[in-house]
Amino acid sequence: MNPKLIDKPKSKITASRKLSLKIMLLTRAMEQLEQETQDRDEEKLSYLGERLPPLQLSGLSLAELQDLCKQLHGKIDVVDEERYDCEAKVTKHNKDIHELKLKVQDLGGKFKKPALRKVRVSADEMMRALLGTKHKGSMDLRSNLKSVKKEDTNKDKDKVLTSEVTDWRKNVEAMSGMEGRKKMFDASGGQ
Repeated sequence: MNPKLIDKPKSKITASRKLSLKIMLLTRAMEQLEQETQDRDEEKLSYLGERLPPLQLSGLSLAELQDLCKQLHGKIDVVDEERYDCEAKVTKHNKDIHELKLKVQDLGGKFKKPALRKVRVSADEMMRALLGTKHKGSMDLRSNLKSVKKEDTNKDKDKVLTSEVTDWRKNVEAMSGMEGRKKMFDASGGQ
């Protein structure tokens, strides 16, 4: 069946009705957001009212003001310690969340490989990384290569050049690689 031939069933709601419903939903969402911000502000003020009573500084002597400052500094230290502990917990939880996301991606098979940077590693370092402590001694990869004498290569080039200069038609049967089969063919065909 061709999917183009099958028409989608038309919506029972008209476009104007859809638009009015969207507008009603958006206005309701805006009202709820405003209400949430007002509730948050009121909660914040009530919390601060409980935790921080208003300061009565009038009529206090110098020693009492110093004691009050020491108390306030002590409270500030306690709050800073709590804030630091909360931040440490948040960073730990974020790290755990990140690790769990990576595990989920691995299980799902949708792992995106990070961009790799180019690293120069010698053969010894690579073998140590792969084999660990099992790797003993150095491994010089160049020592295993064959040595090529330059004189031999020059002679080979000269031979190639001289063979190309000769006329190829003179040696067709010898160069055919058929070891005389061409002669047999010619002999049988000539009869």
